[in-house]
Amino acid sequence: MGETEFPAAAASQSHCDELAAAVLRYCDNNHFKIAAAESLTGGLLADAFVRIPGASKVFLGSAVTYDIRAKAKILGVDRDLLNREGAVHPEVARQMASGTARLYQQDEDGDCVVGLSTTGVAGPGPDGDKPAGLAYIGCSLPSGFGDVQSRRTVAFELRLNGGREAVRHGVVQCILEKLSVLSALSQE
Repeated sequence: MGETEFPAAAASQSHCDELAAAVLRYCDNNHFKIAAAESLTGGLLADAFVRIPGASKVFLGSAVTYDIRAKAKILGVDRDLLNREGAVHPEVARQMASGTARLYQQDEDGDCVVGLSTTGVAGPGPDGDKPAGLAYIGCSLPSGFGDVQSRRTVAFELRLNGGREAVRHGVVQCILEKLSVLSALSQE
């Protein structure tokens, strides 16, 4: 995905509310649950969902794992990967998403948890060789979500412009857009 600028905060918030409501509705209608593992967004992704009335039917929770040791211990992200690459890496995002799906899965629900993750560099400056605005989102999708045939975990790279808050909010908007596209595909 190329570099992206995001509109004014009020318009962006309204758009995110619409996207989150649509994703929650899709998940509720199709018996999916959502859980998140957040680093870069520090709870903003959870907030995007819980802002919507009735979110508790679908949204299970969010683990804010800002520290790499927390990513390893709580989510099961490979310690060697974290030590070698740091937290800002596509495989870290994949493992965070997969780990959160496992963490929040309830035996009585079966394999229905959509695991989401965010990691990246919000800025204001770079983190070593990783520029501000570089982010990865992870999605661990259960069978039947959109066109997914069996659980699949993917990561997407984002390169966002703007200050720290614009980057953090932009990541949330991007993940909601991706989920809404996937859920819309299954309704065609």
